Amino acid sequence: MASPLILASGSTVRRKLMENAGLVFQVVPASVDERVIEERMPADQRDPVSIALHLAIAKAREVSARMPEAVVVGCDQTMSLGSRIFHKAQTPEDAKRTLEILRGQEHSLNSAICLVRNGDVLWKHVDRAGMQMRQFSDLFLTGYVQRNGEALLSSVGCYQLEGEGIQLFDAIDGDYFTILGLPLLPLLSALRQCGVNHA
Repeated sequence: MASPLILASGSTVRRKLMENAGLVFQVVPASVDERVIEERMPADQRDPVSIALHLAIAKAREVSARMPEAVVVGCDQTMSLGSRIFHKAQTPEDAKRTLEILRGQEHSLNSAICLVRNGDVLWKHVDRAGMQMRQFSDLFLTGYVQRNGEALLSSVGCYQLEGEGIQLFDAIDGDYFTILGLPLLPLLSALRQCGVNHA
């Protein structure tokens, strides 16, 4: 009998992507303090990719401890500009400051994903997308923040590519699913290898 599949994330976007792919799974959000976990990592390991993977595994293991027979999908995404790592803005004004920093620059979205069963990591993977923001005007930025308001606080980059956020960019180098925080094709391949692809 196949192990049940669990998504250890409360993200509606990730849930929808897995549903659209035909996967049968439960949603059990992990209960972890991401900033505490990050601060406990050795300083020399706190690069954007390592942090994303470390958090994805921590989330999956937290849920796996409660449901050890299940295969748990853990996910996390970091956004970085060079060595600088960003976190979600707390206010629209914070979002505006983030976008001022990113304007005219290429930043990275680092999407980590793993499969854990009974606390053991069965598989792990990280994909990167390069996001080149255009040199938009102060007038556009002010209007964008006013029009989108609190919605900007739901993503670390203060944009949703499926909405007006696409107008912030000149070029994108990467997989769409990776940008949304769930590298779907590698996940589906890994689930088939583990014998738990319910599609």
